[in-house]
Amino acid sequence: MITGNGAGTEGGGAVASPHGAYRPRPPAYPGVPPQGMAPHPPAYPAPAPPTEIERALAVAVAGGGGDAVVEVLARTRLYVLVARLHADIPGWTAPLPTIRDEATRRTCVPVLTPGMLPPWHPEWVFRAVTLGELARTWPYNVRRLAVNHGTPYPAMVDARPKHLKAWLRADEHSGGHEHGVLLTDTGGPLYGPLAHGLALGAHLAVTNGLIWNRLGAAYEDYANDRARLRSPWGIPHRAEYRDRLASLMKNQLVGRVQEGVLRTRHTLAARLGRTPTREEWSAAVARTFAARDADDRAPADRSLHHIARYEDRLRADGALAPDGRVDTLAAFDLGRAVNVVRLALGARYGDPHEAEQDVLRIGALARGAYPSWADFSLGYLMARLVHRAEDDGPDAAESTYRQSLAEHRTLTQDPSSPYRNIPWS
Repeated sequence: MITGNGAGTEGGGAVASPHGAYRPRPPAYPGVPPQGMAPHPPAYPAPAPPTEIERALAVAVAGGGGDAVVEVLARTRLYVLVARLHADIPGWTAPLPTIRDEATRRTCVPVLTPGMLPPWHPEWVFRAVTLGELARTWPYNVRRLAVNHGTPYPAMVDARPKHLKAWLRADEHSGGHEHGVLLTDTGGPLYGPLAHGLALGAHLAVTNGLIWNRLGAAYEDYANDRARLRSPWGIPHRAEYRDRLASLMKNQLVGRVQEGVLRTRHTLAARLGRTPTREEWSAAVARTFAARDADDRAPADRSLHHIARYEDRLRADGALAPDGRVDTLAAFDLGRAVNVVRLALGARYGDPHEAEQDVLRIGALARGAYPSWADFSLGYLMARLVHRAEDDGPDAAESTYRQSLAEHRTLTQDPSSPYRNIPWS
């Protein structure tokens, strides 16, 4: 049985803990009146779904098909509220929370879809789960899953044993949440400097199937946000986070040799008044690196080869103009910096105000380094390709090329992309 929630539920009821915690500032959702205010009358139109996930869920619920709702839920991350105190206990996972649905007087397990997460809170965090994980850890005496309870986009899903088996099949069939998709939160920043800064991190958001324009309760989820900071970033605490972010904002991690190779060509082009030939560039690199550490000469030659090769491929695929070139890989550090900020916010290494200020600074740095979204995206793509080719070889980088080109095209061609809707300067 799939239904919408009963009416008259306050926004705070959607994710309240069994002991009524999260009371000082209960979560608020688009279209849900603040605590203490009367709900909208029935005729009041629901707001637009925050993301494509909620839109698909609403369509499935309206169609009345239980299988369709389960299929939507199997393709997305679902979020469970957890006290940070519990989330920080090593080796222990808090049991699934339960709430009482006043409309049906039944006990339910509440979960949220990505677009319905409430604002950031210092002591309450979220754990991302799949439909299969829910089925495997389901409380034996609970028979309902309450999705987005108390919001404009609810679904009440039967959770009897036969339904749990169907969840497992759907989860296995779906392969988990979607990757390589552009997810926009219509309630988040869409225009202006903050949206511009957040859009710099859109490549990784698309790669991981995460919302690109949010500074909120979670990037992926609390545990994964902290784990991603530890590896590969080596960030176990706030002090290290601030140091690493400063390095990214100074473009100190993208690769000194690779940047030197591109800077050599850019300087030569400015002197010649045109893009130098491959031979002219190679000779200039030889002179430049001969005056530096001799150990850098071989890596510089390899970098030049990879950059030239991928520029030729990008021209052939229509992503780079015939006379175009990549002049800096700074986009890789700046784009990753935005994602590190979002991870640190999710890990509670900073607060939303600090994160917002950092994103604004990163946006200003990007505008100083690139003339357009397309140039920024190509710089990011090139850095990713060169590093993969140098670390694992050109053959291993082939899948990275296809994935990166697809993401570049999504961001530069999709009508809903921030790169098509936010002015660069």
